[in-house]
Amino acid sequence: MMPSCYNINISCVKSNLPRDIRASLYSLMVLIILTTLMGNLIVIISISHFKQLHTPTNLLIHSMATVDFLLGCLVMPYSMVRSIEHCWYFGEIFCKIHTSTDIMLSSASIFHLSFISIDRYYAVCDPLRYKARISISVISAMIFISWSVPAVFAFGMIFLELNIRGVEEVYCKHIYCLGACSVFFSKISAALAFVTSFYIPGSIMLCFYCRIYVIANGQARSIHDRNKKFEIRLEKKNGMPQSKEWKAVKTLGIVMGVFLICWCPFFVCTVIDPFLDHAIPPTFSDALIWLGYLNSTFNPMVYAFFYPWFRKALKMILFGKIFQKGSSRSKLF
Repeated sequence: MMPSCYNINISCVKSNLPRDIRASLYSLMVLIILTTLMGNLIVIISISHFKQLHTPTNLLIHSMATVDFLLGCLVMPYSMVRSIEHCWYFGEIFCKIHTSTDIMLSSASIFHLSFISIDRYYAVCDPLRYKARISISVISAMIFISWSVPAVFAFGMIFLELNIRGVEEVYCKHIYCLGACSVFFSKISAALAFVTSFYIPGSIMLCFYCRIYVIANGQARSIHDRNKKFEIRLEKKNGMPQSKEWKAVKTLGIVMGVFLICWCPFFVCTVIDPFLDHAIPPTFSDALIWLGYLNSTFNPMVYAFFYPWFRKALKMILFGKIFQKGSSRSKLF
C-alpha cells in the first residue's frame, strides 16, 4: 500500500524515496537556500552601507536582491518540504499565501531584471543623457512596478481562484487531493501567467540586450579603427576589444543566459501543460521550479564575477571592516 500524507481516502500519495536519497535532496536544497540568502544579503548590505554605491542602478539591484533574499527566506524552505515529501503539512490557507508569495517574488525578480536591462541600455547607449533620463524618481517607479504588478497578479489569481475558473470540476475530480499545494492553471490562466511573468519582461530584456550589443559593437569598432590609424594597439581578449561597453554587454549577456536557462523550461511547461491535459508529472514540475529558483541564487554570483566593487565589499564585510568608523565612505572603485 502506498504511503499517504493523511490517513483518509482523498489524501495525496506521500513520497516513498529511500532515506539516503531524501537526506541528499534535503542537503542540496538547504545548500541552495543558504547560498541564495548569503549572496543576496551581501549585496543588500554592500549597497546599503557604502555611500559610493548609492546610485540609481544600484537601487534597482538592491531591490532585486531583497526580492531574491525574501524568496530564499519565505518560499524556498516550505517548497523544499513539499518537493521532497510530496505533502503539504501547513494548511490550505498558508498554501494559498505561499503560492501567491512564490509567484509574486519569482515574477518580481524577473521584472527587476528587465528594468535593469533598460537602465543599462541608457547608461551604455546614451551616457550623456543618462542622468536626465534615469533619475531617482524613474528608478522608484520601476521598483514600484516590479513589486506591485506581480503582487496584484499573484494574490489576485490565487485568492480569487482565477487560475481554476472554468475548470473547477476537472480540478476537483482529477487533480485535487488533501496534502497537495501545487498551483493548477487552466489554459487561459497559464497563457496569462506565461505572458505576464515571462514573455513580456523576457522580451524587454532580449530587445534591449540586442540593442546594447549592436551599439556597443559599433562603438568598439569605431574606437578600434581610430586607434589603428595612430598605430595604437587596443588590448584584446579573444579578438574582442575590451571596453566599458563590452563589459556591459558581457554582463547582460550572462544575466540573460542565466535567466533563460533557469526560467524558460518552467514557463514553457506551465503554458503547455493544460493543453496536454496536465500530463506533465508533478515531480518534474517541481524540479523545474527549483531550476527557476536558481536564478535568484546565481544573480549575486554574476555581480561577484563581473564587478570589482562587489568583491572588495565582500572582503570588507567578511573581515568585519564595515564596523570601523568611516567605513561607509570607503573607495570601492
